[in-house]
Amino acid sequence: MLDVKLIEYLESFLTPRRLGLYEKVLSQRTNHFTVAIEDVYQLHNTSAVIRSCDVFGIQNVHVIEEVNIKRIDREIAMGAQKWVDVNRYPTTNECLKKLKNKGYQIVATTPHDDSKVLQDFDVTKPSAFFFGREQQGLSDEILDAADCKLHIPMVGFTESLNISVSAAIILQHVTSELRKTDLVWQLSDEEKLQKRMEWAKKVIKSHEQIIARYHENK
Repeated sequence: MLDVKLIEYLESFLTPRRLGLYEKVLSQRTNHFTVAIEDVYQLHNTSAVIRSCDVFGIQNVHVIEEVNIKRIDREIAMGAQKWVDVNRYPTTNECLKKLKNKGYQIVATTPHDDSKVLQDFDVTKPSAFFFGREQQGLSDEILDAADCKLHIPMVGFTESLNISVSAAIILQHVTSELRKTDLVWQLSDEEKLQKRMEWAKKVIKSHEQIIARYHENK
């Protein structure tokens, strides 16, 4: 159980402007949708997807590193890795299992097979959108496990978009449609408190001493 008074005490060291920004951003955050990236080779692509998740209010990103293990490119992510939770997995199976256990339908983004057009996607179901490697796309393991497949309609000679562009287009559409519904898609009160605590710690360099002082005076 989080100590609300401790969170408020920590936040008293933040400026009103920053607190107002936190409140605004948290009100638009969601775990109704999440994103998974499978063994993307180009570092900047993973970083750009994380940045898009922050922009469109996706709180959790899942990075599968079964083949390619890389750090986040901070310059391209533009600090988004501080505000989005990046969950890492050594295998595709582990990521699939965790997201299915959380109740997400597995959505494979692919221009092939029997994939749905983005505009026809049902946003009411909690969904995990999987994006694959630049050349090969998603693995057969994910395609076989997918509850549905999704593609962005294109009318040119090129069959696919860069992964980071695809993620941005899909997330912009599904989050916009989600906010038009009557669903409770926002973070829970407990999740918001958790984020408030984590974000305060990230920007207050002396937070350990401040917390220790709080407990001494309690």
